[in-house]
Amino acid sequence: MPTAAVVLSGCGFLDGSEIHESVGCLVHLARHGIEARCFSPDAAQADVVNHATGKTIDQMRNCLVESARIARGRIALLSELRVNAFDGVVFPGGYGAAKNLCTFASDGPTCTVAPEVERVVRDFHSAGKPLAMCCIAPVIAARVLGTAGGCSVTIGDDPATAAAIEKMGARHHPTSVTEAFSDNANRLVTTGAYMFDASPWDVFQGVGAMIDRFAAWLAPR
Repeated sequence: MPTAAVVLSGCGFLDGSEIHESVGCLVHLARHGIEARCFSPDAAQADVVNHATGKTIDQMRNCLVESARIARGRIALLSELRVNAFDGVVFPGGYGAAKNLCTFASDGPTCTVAPEVERVVRDFHSAGKPLAMCCIAPVIAARVLGTAGGCSVTIGDDPATAAAIEKMGARHHPTSVTEAFSDNANRLVTTGAYMFDASPWDVFQGVGAMIDRFAAWLAPR
């Protein structure tokens, strides 16, 4: 059975992993018979947001503890993720990808990527194993791979984020919410998801298109 690592960054779209996208990734991986295992950094979130009001609150939460809510407790430390144990890696979106996995939310195209996240991206890329990223998560690929020969991604049709991606040395390709874009040379597939003002069904279809391409690249070990 093919296997995929899923990297989470908390629980909730304003300060962690987007729940619909994360569950969509897990459902579509299961649809393809791909065994998924979730990972997260054992680190404090950059901030904590009250999702009822959209306001930041004075509270501390841990990415791993919060991510375990989505993973139903079956989660491991990102530092334990090894490329030889999985056939590919998936990054759902949500602001946690831009706040906790990298600093894009605050620093834009000059952002830095958390060392363990960068290691995972580079290791899977170097091994020729596929990567899938949705919503804002493709900025991580742009930052890590943009200066190493470049990569091509989509975050939908958001012009400001697209411009930032180009500044990082990557290329942006506009798509619709139900589409995914494949960078075949880098075995990287991305979809815009909630970068659009879209329905859960539309986002689910786009995530499905992303995982369809991801699954096509996998081969049982």
